[in-house]
Amino acid sequence: MVVVVIDGSTILSFVNDEARFKKSVDEAFVSLDLNNDGVLSRSELRRETESLRLIEAHFGVDAPTPAEDLAKLHDTVFDKFDCDKSGAVDKEEFMNEIRNILVAIAEGLGFCPVQMALEDEDHVSFLKQAADFEAFKGYK
Repeated sequence: MVVVVIDGSTILSFVNDEARFKKSVDEAFVSLDLNNDGVLSRSELRRETESLRLIEAHFGVDAPTPAEDLAKLHDTVFDKFDCDKSGAVDKEEFMNEIRNILVAIAEGLGFCPVQMALEDEDHVSFLKQAADFEAFKGYK
């Protein structure tokens, strides 16, 4: 686990650096595209959303969630990413939705810094990358 201090401007700065943001999204996409077909299937995206445990934990304590509720959540997430309703998420759809999510987080945070504990696991943490980007901006 890593603790970072971020605010909305930290996240927006990361998202607005097109080269860095695209590189991060490309790396995440490749790690999720298990069969290397250039798109994310429902099961590939679900694997990642399951690892995030979006509603299965409540303040760090496991909370039992009915399987049908979890299935609905994962389907809703996939449908949000699959903008053209093709049944697969391409890299552009993935990048656009990640950008939308991060901008929404930034707007929610505003300019009040918050301390966040982020799990440092196998999946890409865009919030950690945003904090790292901010921390190392002066070292270019």
